[in-house]
Amino acid sequence: MTDSCPPGPPKSYDRHDEVSYTPYPRSIPLARRHVAKLAVDWGQPDLAGDAALVASELCTNALLHGSLRDRLFRVETTLTDTALRVAVTDPRGECLPRTEPPDPDDQFGRGLLIVRMLAGRWAVEKLTVGKTVWAELDLKQEGDA
Repeated sequence: MTDSCPPGPPKSYDRHDEVSYTPYPRSIPLARRHVAKLAVDWGQPDLAGDAALVASELCTNALLHGSLRDRLFRVETTLTDTALRVAVTDPRGECLPRTEPPDPDDQFGRGLLIVRMLAGRWAVEKLTVGKTVWAELDLKQEGDA
């Protein structure tokens, strides 16, 4: 984790998109559909479902644990030559995500476990104000099955 300005997209990328959303439940399906459409439009249709699920989980966490009244959260989607990255920035840096396994009867607490299973890498970056949680889905390289 770092305490710096918002990280922005990776230094070298092919495509980048950034959308801010209001901290309301209706924003989650909007972000999920947008990220899935970007994956398809950017030539990565095989990653669209996983990217949508990662976006949904990260946005849900931002809404439940990172939102403040009248403060937007941001979803950045970036395509590099090796990965599709989904990053969600919210205004509450003091509420960092935890990945302890939930009790079997818990209704919540599995989102980051899903992200960990789908993503090649993920991390949290603490910002001066807020935090960014990002996950990268690895692209299939030539010769991959």
